[in-house]
Amino acid sequence: MRWLAALMMTALLAGCVTPVAQPPQSAPLATEAAYLPPREAARNFITAVAAMEPVVERACRARIPNNRCDFQIVVDDRRDQPANAFQTIDKQGRPILGFTLALIADARNVDEIAFVMGHEAAHHILGHIPQQQQSATQGALIAGILVAAGGGGSDAIENAQKIGASLGARRFSKGFELEADALGTELTEAAGFDALRGANFFSRIPDPGDQFLGTHPPNAARIDTVQQVVSRLR
Repeated sequence: MRWLAALMMTALLAGCVTPVAQPPQSAPLATEAAYLPPREAARNFITAVAAMEPVVERACRARIPNNRCDFQIVVDDRRDQPANAFQTIDKQGRPILGFTLALIADARNVDEIAFVMGHEAAHHILGHIPQQQQSATQGALIAGILVAAGGGGSDAIENAQKIGASLGARRFSKGFELEADALGTELTEAAGFDALRGANFFSRIPDPGDQFLGTHPPNAARIDTVQQVVSRLR
């Protein structure tokens, strides 16, 4: 069903990182307040790509040798797009890591860019997209069957399937984010960057808290994950 595919892809393309200019009052990590000059921000992005790409591709092949690990790193150059990063795959199964200009401009140092890159690559390495697709499909199927068994008509069944797909896609999303934070920390450190410094961007994004069926875990849990991995690695 086309609507189900579109719904799942909307969920899967939703970015993991959406920084805002003003940090929350109780920022858990120190922030670097000033924006970087455009040339420096662009140079940081290029530096991060050059160092991170071979690391994430090597890690990908080590874990899933039969999977596509030739990462394509792209920049969404539309100036009206908010600060965001995402991971998806193209029609041939090649993994894509996408960054908006606003995110590149918002990053305060090269470590933040590297950490975001490691996080997004980790989603592919850990197979989160197919897992989320499967969960969404199962949610739609179960919801549709339940409504049909209760005598619901075609419209009611379709609405139930849409809700079931949405809930199914969200089912493991918090865990996926923490898993990607953990592996992303390893990848960032392996490439020679400082993951703790890179995780400072958590101090500038809204804290989702521990919402029921929320898509992202609390910022404190994400920072704690990074700190635990760094402590183990160092």
